[in-house]
Amino acid sequence: MKSLACVVLLSFIRVNAGFYLPGLAPVNFCEKKADGDAEECQTDIQLFVNRLDSVESVLPYEYDTFDFCKDTNERRPSENLGQVLFGERIDSSPYKFSFKSDQTCVKVCTKSYDTTAAVDKLKLDFLKRGMELNYQHHWIVDNMPVTWCYIVENDQQICNPGFPIGCLVNQEGNPKDACVINADFNKRDTFYVFNHVDITIVYHSGDESTGMGARLVAATLEPKSIKHSDDENPSCEGPPMDVPASFENNLKITYSYSITFKQNNAIRWASRWDYILVSMPHTNIQWFSISNSLVIVLFLSGMVAMIMLRTLHKDIARYNQIDQEEAQEESGWKQVHGDVFRPPRMGMLLSVFLGQGTQIFIMTFITLFLACLGFLSPANRGALMTCAVVLWVLLGTPAGYVSSRLYKTFGGEKWKTNVLLTAFLCPGIVFVDFFLMNLILWVEGSSAAVPFGTLVAILALWFGISVPLTFVGAYFGFKKPGIEPPVRTNQIPRQIPEQSFFTKPVPGIFMGGILPFGCIFIQLFFILNSIWSHQMYYMFGFLFLVFIILVITCSEATVLLCYFHLCAEDYHWWWRSFLTSGFTAVYLFIYAIHYFFSKLQIIGAASTILYFGYTSIMVLIFFIFTGSIGFFACFFFVNKIYSVLKVD
Repeated sequence: MKSLACVVLLSFIRVNAGFYLPGLAPVNFCEKKADGDAEECQTDIQLFVNRLDSVESVLPYEYDTFDFCKDTNERRPSENLGQVLFGERIDSSPYKFSFKSDQTCVKVCTKSYDTTAAVDKLKLDFLKRGMELNYQHHWIVDNMPVTWCYIVENDQQICNPGFPIGCLVNQEGNPKDACVINADFNKRDTFYVFNHVDITIVYHSGDESTGMGARLVAATLEPKSIKHSDDENPSCEGPPMDVPASFENNLKITYSYSITFKQNNAIRWASRWDYILVSMPHTNIQWFSISNSLVIVLFLSGMVAMIMLRTLHKDIARYNQIDQEEAQEESGWKQVHGDVFRPPRMGMLLSVFLGQGTQIFIMTFITLFLACLGFLSPANRGALMTCAVVLWVLLGTPAGYVSSRLYKTFGGEKWKTNVLLTAFLCPGIVFVDFFLMNLILWVEGSSAAVPFGTLVAILALWFGISVPLTFVGAYFGFKKPGIEPPVRTNQIPRQIPEQSFFTKPVPGIFMGGILPFGCIFIQLFFILNSIWSHQMYYMFGFLFLVFIILVITCSEATVLLCYFHLCAEDYHWWWRSFLTSGFTAVYLFIYAIHYFFSKLQIIGAASTILYFGYTSIMVLIFFIFTGSIGFFACFFFVNKIYSVLKVD
């Protein structure tokens, strides 16, 4: 389902009805293949299993880690870079069906646990720990999540793309998580394993006139806990499958399933994700967020327009008409024209940040634009991260060019140091942080741990493609002359008068990040939910709008504060413009801390370290991104206003 925002933005683009995005072509199914029709339709339906995760832990685990039933011919479909980085581990499962072949209470396997075997005790303890932390299955049929749909307040149906492996009734007799759905889950200090699932697959019958076979349009299930009286011939009737907290007797858990096929021609294949996305009632909140952001943008735009069209126009006209003696009595931004383009301190570091910020900005813009078009939809798993990484690697040239050109403008001469820092400083910090977090995942045995081969591949992309492209961009940047300022710079720096509280650097920087953060904090909630609460993110149209609004807000807020500081005759605007909008990242970090303590139920030192480690990466990238936006907006503004002054 495309969000209305994306439709409004991209209504001028026409897509042919027969066009399918890469990797998202439909699969036709039929009851029995005719001779020569093996490629046109399929009879067998394969259920794949993904990693298991929990809202109470940052550590996901592979399906096999919990000692569930394994596929005898286990095979793993090819995974893209984004899936590996996100820790997705998709495997085939022993759940196999034939199209339109209903089955009842089919045994999958039986797992036995012996009290005298230490290995069995470890396996069962790990399964219990997973139920205690409410770990969730994630199953896939025809590239579509198998959802658990249930009714909540006001008869609203919620479809969750995951279902729990079991639940716990604690020592006080209080049911936790999914145990509240069944009154039979009432034994104290007992775990209940969901060892049976009733699966329902809905299909569209297809079009006989065109020879199009049936297509799957929905896959839902209902998890159940059943203690089978006969493990060899289960009847799927009986009391719940309870597992005592203390492992004293031998235990057998039999896993089973039932499957039903239903026809529904009202659901088209192109809209088969709608029943999942509609159950996420965030659209009204999103429009409220957009409206709130637009009000801020209009307010800032009005302020900037007033300054540019009225105050600045009058100031410039009056300044250009009076003679130099009268000009000496003038005050404000006009009097610092001889110092406003004085190179900043630590110009090397600033230019490196701005080069990286340019790279991040272009990468983000292209990624969100493609996502808004539908190329990076949730159905195309891992495509979003893959696209972002590939774009970042290929955008080393603009990073090197911008960094070197600005460094030359600042009068720097250590061009080798500049290009090396541009290629290695920020990416190096991110990689070291990521590697340390990956070490923790390795130690914990989590499926999110990136394999060593993938780390080598990432380093190869960095050193083999990104770094050379950065050097190429730096070469062309240093070949160009530095950006010529519109006015001369005095040899002796002008003394800055005593500043009021609001025009001092620190208060101005603090105030500068408030408005941009106010534009994004609602959208930020859904992004963090998607990352840490394992909810599906699909509102790329809204996200693209918020991205545009964030760019405008950072630019206008920085320009306003820059003008006020120049009017106070403080000409140190280079770093201040970067830090003013970049301080939005500090508010992002504060919000992430609030989100951790108020919204998440994460427990354990490893999960806490992982949360703040990965959050630090996001904050650093966001700091460079927003800071660069503010700097370039202010750079354009300052060049523009001083270029129209008549200065001898």
